[in-house]
Amino acid sequence: MNTLKLAVAGAAGRMGRAITKVILETDGVEVIGGLEPKGSPHIGQDMGVLAGAGEIGVPVTDDPLPLFTRIDGIIDFTTPETSVWLSELAAQARVIHIIGTTGFTPEQERAFEAAARHARIVKAGNMSLGVNLLVALTRKVASLLGEEFDIEIVEMHHRHKVDAPSGTALMLGNAAAEGRGLDDLRENAVFCREGHTGPRREGAIGFATLRGGSVVGDHTVIFAGPEERIELTHRAQSREIFARGAVKAALWARDRQSGLYSMADVLGLNDMQGTIGQ
Repeated sequence: MNTLKLAVAGAAGRMGRAITKVILETDGVEVIGGLEPKGSPHIGQDMGVLAGAGEIGVPVTDDPLPLFTRIDGIIDFTTPETSVWLSELAAQARVIHIIGTTGFTPEQERAFEAAARHARIVKAGNMSLGVNLLVALTRKVASLLGEEFDIEIVEMHHRHKVDAPSGTALMLGNAAAEGRGLDDLRENAVFCREGHTGPRREGAIGFATLRGGSVVGDHTVIFAGPEERIELTHRAQSREIFARGAVKAALWARDRQSGLYSMADVLGLNDMQGTIGQ
């Protein structure tokens, strides 16, 4: 099978460098370009050097159009606006678009649905195997426990993260809502508490957001019941777990039809969600 030719959006960022490094270490994939915004001081720099892997002869560019004529797919951990723009280019070029960006508006989510008519899009708030297992477990546990168990989701990330709650926390919240048979997480979510809040509303799904230091990503789902508490926790120790998941998603998407997919599709977790705990 031919080598999968990939580009990396946000190539000079922390995730971009980690993705480049994983591509260079993975059989069957090749990095042939990287994107940075116009005016970036990293334009023209070698992607291998940026990733700490030595020179590979692949420079960073700010012009996506020539790049999209040569690639099979692009991996994108950037900003919501950039991801929407790249999805339009991916649809035009009929290539794979792996999206690890978070913080989208409902309108932006609809833009991905439109692009997926022509592109193969894998979009997830978190690309790691462990987190996606946690999502499946959260859905199942929420379906098994009654509303006497309150659900709280606690997440912590590094000081530079700009959206809250994290995309992973929202994935977990949606899984909990689905497990409880709730149609809309937003109608049942409590994103902040301050002052005299009164007693906790029955059936609410609470979120707590912590920011500080260099924490890659910690997530805990708490099921607090009468005289007992269940906690499901995932702690990320390196950005490479997300990079490896993204590259795995690109390889998986190579043989798929156009459409909008999740990491649960890539990892085959949709098939096991109904059997966990049985």
